[in-house]
Amino acid sequence: MKVTAEKNEKVANMIFASIYPLYLNRLVKNGKTKEELDQVIKWYTGFDQDALQALIDEKATFRTFFQKANIHPNEYMIKGVVCGYRIEEIEEEFELYKQCRQMEKLIDELAKGRKMEKILRKEKK
Repeated sequence: MKVTAEKNEKVANMIFASIYPLYLNRLVKNGKTKEELDQVIKWYTGFDQDALQALIDEKATFRTFFQKANIHPNEYMIKGVVCGYRIEEIEEEFELYKQCRQMEKLIDELAKGRKMEKILRKEKK
């Protein structure tokens, strides 16, 4: 599927705090914890717990959330399909949409029981 400017803008304006509980509910149903969810989000975004909680409390949009993030340098290793979109084929002009899908891919992997050391991608030496 192709990302459109309208789709990118719609995601950019969504409130992260309204989506976070949906991520958490999905993970809890699969035997995972809030701490594991936060660990994955913090790895991807570079936020510490206080910064993550502050963005939730202030009801930041995904645009603000990702503008403040320091995306992990290994994000290029996050590949695959999420919600019908192949992550590595999302155009550069839709970087925010790509970042959102990459984070969702990590959360999906956690929900499916993938080991944390595989989710938190490391360079092979």
